[in-house]
Amino acid sequence: MLSFFKKYIPFFIILGIISVIIIGLFYTALKPKKTLPIYTPSMVNPELVDSTIQHIANKNEHHIADFAFTNQNGETITQKNYEGKIYVADFFFTTCQTICPMMTDNMSWLQQQIKDNPKVMLLSHSVTPDIDSVSVLKEYAINKGVIDSKWNLVTGNKKDIYYIARKSYLAVKTGRPEELYDMVHTENFVLVDSKQRVRGFYDGTKKEEVERLLADINFLSEEE
Repeated sequence: MLSFFKKYIPFFIILGIISVIIIGLFYTALKPKKTLPIYTPSMVNPELVDSTIQHIANKNEHHIADFAFTNQNGETITQKNYEGKIYVADFFFTTCQTICPMMTDNMSWLQQQIKDNPKVMLLSHSVTPDIDSVSVLKEYAINKGVIDSKWNLVTGNKKDIYYIARKSYLAVKTGRPEELYDMVHTENFVLVDSKQRVRGFYDGTKKEEVERLLADINFLSEEE
């Protein structure tokens, strides 16, 4: 009996290896493939979306609108600067002492992770552009270690920032009705793909959410 088992040991080893391979193939085939949704206005909390576009459900109809803002170096930044890029957008203001410091720290961490990836950039919009002038943004950028080629902090017309927040990024609540174009600050980091489509929302105050964002950025980088 012992000699019988010794004779067939190679056979059992090969059978075991084949079984492991087959099980692995079945697991791979059955494991759901990772995907990221393409967000439309109809998929998002209506409080975050301008009423004129809340009905849009077609994934081919919603893209980030053209824009023109001024960055920390006094340069005009438009959609051309982000053409073909994956990027993360957020909304902040330099005098914020509540959630902004956490958001900026997490965006700085994200910058370090993507600084060598030419496909990825960052874009932060000031929601108090009357306070956040170019010089104020420049000082803030220096203090936060902003890499100019990767991360633009932008200011501009308050109405334009309001509309892009609500009509494009689907990420910011409004202020009171009597304060038209004022915005309630948001913790949202918004992931945009190279086709200018919204692909994800993340709580920028939470490190685990920003780590999830990085994983999704890497996924898009490999996919595109």
